[in-house]
Amino acid sequence: MAIPDFQTLMLPVLKAAADSEVRIGDVVDLLASRFGLTDEERAHLLPSGKQTTFANRVHWAKSYLSKAGLVELTRRAHFHITPAGRDLLKAPPDRITVRFLEQFPTFKVIRDGDADASGSSESLLPAVESSLTPDEVMRQAHRRVESSLADEILQRVRSGTPAFFEKTVVRLLVSMGYGGSVTDLDKALVGKSGDGGVDGVIDQDPLGLDRIYVQAKRYGEGNTVGSGAIRDFFGSLDRFKAAKGLFVTTSTFTASAKETAEMLSKRIVLIDGLQLAKLMIRHEVGCRIEETLHLKKLDEDFFE
Repeated sequence: MAIPDFQTLMLPVLKAAADSEVRIGDVVDLLASRFGLTDEERAHLLPSGKQTTFANRVHWAKSYLSKAGLVELTRRAHFHITPAGRDLLKAPPDRITVRFLEQFPTFKVIRDGDADASGSSESLLPAVESSLTPDEVMRQAHRRVESSLADEILQRVRSGTPAFFEKTVVRLLVSMGYGGSVTDLDKALVGKSGDGGVDGVIDQDPLGLDRIYVQAKRYGEGNTVGSGAIRDFFGSLDRFKAAKGLFVTTSTFTASAKETAEMLSKRIVLIDGLQLAKLMIRHEVGCRIEETLHLKKLDEDFFE
């Protein structure tokens, strides 16, 4: 089964604390077994790699119950049920949701307070219909922003000149740690008549002990790179006595092109337009940071 969302987990979390104080880690293990999660689902990590997705959702379920006054945090990583929580379990609903929690005054105050603090009429808590936790909402929005940015970057690269595209590829490689510095771009570029089918040559390491030969094809969307272009590049590498090459395009590669690159005796890495845009975003080539948002969590050590 899929990993349960945090609203599905709220009632089970409350029931887990019905008898006595519980440790959140024990509740995570208990509910993982109760929901029949596989080892893969239990181990699935958030993008940060610091916490499992299931544990994160259990923590958020506990947090929402706390905001409604149904559970109370006690000592480090522990909580227990409140009288209001016990009363609720005398005739429990089929499911506790964000909408259900709005009947509790403390929860409504927090929602209204969030809205006032943000200067908006909307609460900072997720929409009632959303099954995502607040940090999942932020990550989803971040993915959408980056996807839109990748499309914009790719359009701009495609609309530039071939020379601009070649320089962009080499600048990206330098930003990734290959070659020397940005001031060495012109030295790394070949890109002229008689270049032997190679658009750039860049050192793989700062000492120049090995080199990467680059082919950059600025194609429009739908104009795919086929196996013939890969074989031609392989021939160019042979003439330069090169062992490895990088083939970058603003379009995509056909299945036969990918298969050809895998079968040839020299190592040829293929980067299509979408991969190129994502790498440019990751290494801040053609884009820059506009705003930084920090996700912070409680420092349990501070309160020991």
